[in-house]
Amino acid sequence: MLAGLAGLAALPLLAACSTEDPLAAQAGNADGKNYIAGDGSVLEIAAEDRGEPVQFTSTAFSGESVSSADWLGEPVVLNFWYAACAPCRVEAPDLQSLHEEWEPQGVRFVGVNVRDTAGTAEAFERNFGITYPSLEDRGGQVLLAMTDYVPPQAVPTTIVLDRQGRVSARILGVAERSTLKTLIATVVDEPADPADEQA
Repeated sequence: MLAGLAGLAALPLLAACSTEDPLAAQAGNADGKNYIAGDGSVLEIAAEDRGEPVQFTSTAFSGESVSSADWLGEPVVLNFWYAACAPCRVEAPDLQSLHEEWEPQGVRFVGVNVRDTAGTAEAFERNFGITYPSLEDRGGQVLLAMTDYVPPQAVPTTIVLDRQGRVSARILGVAERSTLKTLIATVVDEPADPADEQA
């Protein structure tokens, strides 16, 4: 696990591409795995304990400008990934399946790609049939913004936002399908108006 993400924005390659990668060494994972491993641990935050809505702007690989403010009123699943990350490949089919299952209920899935060019990312998406968009974050802007709320700390990391844009849950490492489904159901079932939570 990383000691902290203070210098992470300056390291757009969040995971290791060689045994000399300093971030991989810091994480104790410089053994050629090509990713910073999460252990699958889950952090859930009760509605009354969630912080402020996340705030960031970015650009999708499609060229579209994206703001977290655009998602207010909708639950959002943010998945940090890149194409050569083996655990990202493991979880990709489940993420797409959950996207298809929950999209009719207004849940938005958004990838945050921390390493790849558009061509590499799009090839991965074609290979796994991914239909939800991904943001290009080689510069680490989204990653750095999220450290103000809940550090991603690994690739892959999956973060669930509630309808108010607040962090509800985080999974470090592969998002196991049933676990992520439960975390999504939690925010879907919550009142759309925070005032209703007090009723």
